[in-house]
Amino acid sequence: MPGTKVTLHVSDGTSMNAYLASADQPKAGIIVFQEAFGVNAHIRDIADRFAREGYTAIAPELFHRTAPGFEASYTDYPKVQPHMQALTPEGLEADAKAAFDYLDTAAGMKGSIVSIGFCMGGRVSFIANSIVPLKAAVSFYGGGIVPDHLHRAASLHAPMLFFWGGKDTHISRETWSQIPAALDTAGKEHVTTEFGAADHGFFCDVRASYHKPSAEIAWPMVLAFLGQKLAP
Repeated sequence: MPGTKVTLHVSDGTSMNAYLASADQPKAGIIVFQEAFGVNAHIRDIADRFAREGYTAIAPELFHRTAPGFEASYTDYPKVQPHMQALTPEGLEADAKAAFDYLDTAAGMKGSIVSIGFCMGGRVSFIANSIVPLKAAVSFYGGGIVPDHLHRAASLHAPMLFFWGGKDTHISRETWSQIPAALDTAGKEHVTTEFGAADHGFFCDVRASYHKPSAEIAWPMVLAFLGQKLAP
């Protein structure tokens, strides 16, 4: 089924569009948090893939305060920068809660909601897990968790699955390894996987850094992890 656009009302008084894709008889809800390049064809495709796996998937537009409907080329980072810089932790928390509440009430997925995010969205998936009662959360190469949000480790509601690229020069192993260490200290369940041959953005099949062998392993891992944590 093709996805649709819905409008969510955020607690700060703003309105946020989101892409919604759903199975006929969904078993759970998932929030799909975008990369910095918008809720583009790739993010919509991920939502559609989850719908085919039996989920109601919602991908909120995190730049809705500065650029509703924003999309940018993967080679046009200067276009992205001002919108990323305008994000605030409080705004991201409010956006995550609005998406969660939609799945919880309007979509009827109460008690069966998970999240996933990529790059910037990997950070937001971590933030979301610290403020709403998810059943599981996934973060692909989530930049910015360290140092700004590492303190949230003790507040995570659900187990987390992290993916990192061994060739990622944007997020070094020295940086991201602080995350599992913090979760261990906090006694939080997590799985951390590094794909040694992969670079930043390796899951996105329209980026130059796409690494098909790693992406093809990561996807079933995501489905297995989420399925296990959603099981009764």
